[in-house]
Amino acid sequence: MSAPSPSMYSDAARERATRLGLALGRPNLEEFAATLTQIASEDRNVIVVTSDSRGSGKLVSFGQDLPRQLVEVGIAEQNLVGIAAGIAATGKKVFAVSPACFLTARALEQIKADVAYADHPVVLVGISAGVSYGALGSTHHSLHDLAALRAINNVSIVVPADNKETRAAVTYAAQADHPVYLRFGKVPMYHVRPSVTADQINSAAVIRAGIDVAFVATGEAVIHALLAAEELSDRSGISCRVISVPTLRPFDEALVLAAARECKALITVEEHSLNGGLGEACASLLLEAGARTRFKRVAIPDEYTVTGSQADIFRHYGITMEGLARTARDVLESGR
Repeated sequence: MSAPSPSMYSDAARERATRLGLALGRPNLEEFAATLTQIASEDRNVIVVTSDSRGSGKLVSFGQDLPRQLVEVGIAEQNLVGIAAGIAATGKKVFAVSPACFLTARALEQIKADVAYADHPVVLVGISAGVSYGALGSTHHSLHDLAALRAINNVSIVVPADNKETRAAVTYAAQADHPVYLRFGKVPMYHVRPSVTADQINSAAVIRAGIDVAFVATGEAVIHALLAAEELSDRSGISCRVISVPTLRPFDEALVLAAARECKALITVEEHSLNGGLGEACASLLLEAGARTRFKRVAIPDEYTVTGSQADIFRHYGITMEGLARTARDVLESGR
């Protein structure tokens, strides 16, 4: 029997979350499955296609309750996307569910041609995303998916931070008339948003006000930015703004530009490669707009990751309360 993975949060981070009154929810994957099952039970036109991933996608109950609305293609991601596009062409709403690392690499050509170019309303669901696979290593990490899909026209890209953003994202995707990519991790998430609706998921949200440092974060990195902001405020008197960016396409430019104008420094945080994700989206936006602020990207550097659990990897690369607080202090002190 393998040893349990270390917690994503240090004792100090858990204590700070408790002081903030943050409730620990369930994994976003479980919220996705529950929301999708509810939607599909009310709409027989909703079809799920999986590539031997109903278990890891938390869709076993979906298959038992709605067997006529689930298609299993086996370990064949290219077929998964092609079949999903074909079913969508008949007027069905299709959710194609597969590990993010394989879905957006092995089946990238099918995503580009069969889904995006053909404009079929397929919802591509990348599960176990980022470094969720932990010690299985770089072959199983999806640190390229946001970059790859940002380079393909006509795919909305949604990366929820908590259960409420997840429910809103799945509801939005089920209603969309164009391709959507949803990205989910595996660990239980603290609630960082009091509420969010499907109509609001394409907008970024300021979840904490501040004027010294702005953390601009996406997905499951948002909670670590929020805890770091509270740590900085409590221990150093540094006022931190935290912006949750659930959608990278369309990209809410206004809040990012406002943060660059109003704060002394802007730090992006993501569970993705430095190349092609949220950080680069913000960098190009700020440069083209002529915004002048201290700027730092926190992500996985241009290397194959260290081996370890997801928590180990986050700690190694500073995507934690302690690491982000240290980075913010360094940026303010150095003037970079």
